[in-house]
Amino acid sequence: MLGLLRQAPGAAPALEALAGVDDLYVVGGAVRDALLGRVPRELDFVVEGQADPVARRAAWRLGGDVVAHDRFGTATVRAPGAVFDIVSARTETYPEPGALPDVRLGASIHEDLQRRDFTVNAIGYRLGDAELVSVAGAREDLDAGVLRVLHERSFEDDPTRLLRLARYGARLGFEPDPETDALAAEATVDAVSGARLGSELRLLLREPQPAALLALERHGLGRALLHPDFAADAARIETALAILPEPLVALAAALVGAHDLAPRLDQLEFDAGSRRAVVDAAGSSQPLSESIGGLPDAELWRALKAERPETVAVAGALDRGGPAEAAARRWLGDLRHRRLAITGQEFVAAGLTGPAVGEALDAAQAAALAGEAPGAEEQLAAGLAAIKGRAPS
Repeated sequence: MLGLLRQAPGAAPALEALAGVDDLYVVGGAVRDALLGRVPRELDFVVEGQADPVARRAAWRLGGDVVAHDRFGTATVRAPGAVFDIVSARTETYPEPGALPDVRLGASIHEDLQRRDFTVNAIGYRLGDAELVSVAGAREDLDAGVLRVLHERSFEDDPTRLLRLARYGARLGFEPDPETDALAAEATVDAVSGARLGSELRLLLREPQPAALLALERHGLGRALLHPDFAADAARIETALAILPEPLVALAAALVGAHDLAPRLDQLEFDAGSRRAVVDAAGSSQPLSESIGGLPDAELWRALKAERPETVAVAGALDRGGPAEAAARRWLGDLRHRRLAITGQEFVAAGLTGPAVGEALDAAQAAALAGEAPGAEEQLAAGLAAIKGRAPS
């Protein structure tokens, strides 16, 4: 157990700095992963008592500093090679569905574990003596590959747990138990802010695909979260990611044909570039897929030079195994990276100005891809010929 925990990023110095602290636990996903024989992504520490003095001692040992949040009983240690949080054991209550919890400090580790999302994440490992503590049934659920909430109000208290159910299911290959699945079927995300939902969705996009997006099909969560046209087709998502392995490609492949996406993505606080990539790919990929198959290199370059890579990838995935997929792969893997032997400077020297320079470069590129202008001299001539009569002046 400890050997796997030490392999997590930044874990070794943190564990050394925290050696000798009483009633200090590694909790949650790190313990779950180590019990499954996996290296954790990060370590979460909980102490029975006050987090701040524990964090300050660790920071002193590491030559770092501490950012404390006394109201929430958390402290972040920032030191060379290690950044980690220490949290005071607490209980939480939710004043209303979807609201952020009210925190009460001074709890025991057993009380703290009761506030977790699923039993398999409600396990702690005490560093002092290697004792494992957990809620009832946690180890059995871990062995069985089951995701089980700790109480019947879990999704009502925090509906973002619906997305975490999808995330952990995709990452671990676990399934919800029947009672948890029934509770998820009745839950909604309506009371949660777009910012919190968007944050969880972006985390979900980093999980194994298409499994994570397929999990959003359960009980209509993807349609409620994103758009009525959400449809996670496994083959389409796999093909799109094989063409261009980017998380936004997977999301766009599940939203093909969805219009008026931008307002919802804004509510989910996607940045402008990500929003445009998903909106363009979802809205433009279908007609593009129908038009690019079988085009020669020069015509394909003209057709796709202004398109976003995500749009091209999804367009190819819509024609899996067909000419549009081949065209998308050819464009993204080769044609868009081709460079001329000349630049715009040669056309400026030849007397062109303004938009004419760009037009000449486009013509030279098309001629080069068509095999008509292999060298600098031929490319210059092709570009000048394309705008004959406009320049030189």
